[in-house]
Amino acid sequence: MRGHALALATVLVWAVTFVSTKVLLVHLSPMEILFSRFAVGFLALAVLRPRRLRLPNRAQEKWFVLAGATGIALYYLLENIALTFAPASVVGVVVAAAPLFTGLLSAALSKKRPSAAFFLGFAAAMAGVALVSFGGGAFAGQAAEGGGFEAAGVLLALAAAATWAVYSLVTDKIASFNLDGVLATRRTFAWGLLFMALALPFFGFSPSWPALALPEVWGNLAFLGLGASALCFVTWNLAVRRLGPVTASLYIYLVPALTVLVSCAVLGEALTPSVVVGVLLTVGGLVLSERGT
Repeated sequence: MRGHALALATVLVWAVTFVSTKVLLVHLSPMEILFSRFAVGFLALAVLRPRRLRLPNRAQEKWFVLAGATGIALYYLLENIALTFAPASVVGVVVAAAPLFTGLLSAALSKKRPSAAFFLGFAAAMAGVALVSFGGGAFAGQAAEGGGFEAAGVLLALAAAATWAVYSLVTDKIASFNLDGVLATRRTFAWGLLFMALALPFFGFSPSWPALALPEVWGNLAFLGLGASALCFVTWNLAVRRLGPVTASLYIYLVPALTVLVSCAVLGEALTPSVVVGVLLTVGGLVLSERGT
């Protein structure tokens, strides 16, 4: 139950990041937000655990390199670029397919075929995600603003979902090392920031320093860096350690539903019947898929 509680708490915070990021996009570019939040997260973890993580086996380092490249740098870069081609509603639906990729990849590596319940749960959850995303709330508003979308956005979002699947399995491998969770997350952040730094010349990084002094900017950056990054990546890794990568990833289904519910509560957006049905389908699909793992 602790693993399920950690996964649920993590995706709840991640769902709020949509509203937080929406505020920051008025002042900062997606890359500036991304690099800043993980830099804040890394510094927070460094203060929390000021000592160095010494690996028992230097060969373990490659798993941290892979985790930083996939779950920190590549996943978010692909997602952000996808948003330049397609509305957030479309990207949100496609990225929510990450549990399917995780299940299929895990099955391919373990040669254990997922059950029919897993795929039925996936179908129900994705139907719910689609209803939530296009039936109201923040995602639907983004779709209305964005109009049509190009296939490139869908393909990039699919690549992001597949990348998250790789990260989930790599995290499970790192968890088997039984290292300090905070130090392990900090090491992953360090590699992720290094890969992001290599990408900065292509995406640009010139934040407005007066804007950073605004309460809504530094407050949301603090939330993204301390809560959604430093805290949530630690709790997510703990959830993966307790539940396994496939079961933990199923909670990704809930992110669009929780985002819309938070938008209704915080931004006063309407809670439409399709959203209610979508949330119920998403939760039911999660439960069904979990039983099929």
